[in-house]
Amino acid sequence: MGLLFKDLVVKKEISLDDLRGKILAIDSYNMLYQFLTTIRAADGALLTNSKGKVTSHLIGLFSRTTALMEAGIKLVFVFDGKPPAIKQRTWEKRAAVKEEAAQKFAIAEEEGQISEMRKFASRTAVLTKEMRDDAQKTITALGLPIVQAPSEGEAQAAHLVKKGDAFAVVSQDYDNLVFGAPLLIRNLSISGKRKKTGKFAYETVKPELIVLRDVLAHLHLTLDQLTALAMLVGTDYNPGGVPGIGPKKGLKWVQDRGGDLEKLFFQVRWKEKYPDLSWKEVFDTIRNMAVTDDYTLSWKKINEAELKKILIQEFEFGEERVLGKLEKLKELQKESAQKGLKGFF
Repeated sequence: MGLLFKDLVVKKEISLDDLRGKILAIDSYNMLYQFLTTIRAADGALLTNSKGKVTSHLIGLFSRTTALMEAGIKLVFVFDGKPPAIKQRTWEKRAAVKEEAAQKFAIAEEEGQISEMRKFASRTAVLTKEMRDDAQKTITALGLPIVQAPSEGEAQAAHLVKKGDAFAVVSQDYDNLVFGAPLLIRNLSISGKRKKTGKFAYETVKPELIVLRDVLAHLHLTLDQLTALAMLVGTDYNPGGVPGIGPKKGLKWVQDRGGDLEKLFFQVRWKEKYPDLSWKEVFDTIRNMAVTDDYTLSWKKINEAELKKILIQEFEFGEERVLGKLEKLKELQKESAQKGLKGFF
């Protein structure tokens, strides 16, 4: 959703050492899209191998995942399933935005405007089924578990944390909070910096922990009210929200009307903006998102042969780089085995 909650939530800076030994549920689509939008050539083009297959998402995935494993963090990757029916409108809107960006990119390319090409290129990012499959093969070869959500991955990742099967959800999007994620980690970057989308520049970032309980207490809201606030500013199911209502104004609207959501959405004139979509349908979709307990979390040994096949032979990663990473991880596995930390990786 990319909820505009940045100025509303309370957060705490943390370090990788604070996460050592903990299980983190990765919002996989969010992470892969992040790599697709930021890991690009100077002109904004996606990185590819000699056969034209995109490698940007795998470069980011392999680099970050192995670095987090080296830091002693256990990862589980959660993937989206079938989206709610009302999300179709969002897809149509996003498709239109991507098409417009592609046209502007083509114009910039024809005119040789590198900075403009870079700006519009990131807005055309599409995660294909083939890219997803390649990512999952890489994750499995690294010995890491994958959980397939029946619907939205964010809701399933939040479910893992609520059950105690994971410590926190890792995502850049605040929408994980409205799905009830007790703990959310943002900016989980090993290098301490993040590439700016559409720009050939970096910004300093530090991992931050957001505690849902603290957010609700700080805003004096219930989870239902936080969900209503999200709907006012715009979710994946009602992009754009209610005209004229931003995060701070929306917060006041929700606080002033207490738990009377019927009154809230009547007074903000929801029906004028969404005549064919009731607020209850959006609210119920979010609060009752399908999740599953049909998963097994087990960390296995790295399949070195499979990783070589995928990354070196198929996607043409540098052999020295891949083997160097694998050697480090194998050493850590030996140390873990000697200390009796079975199944850590």
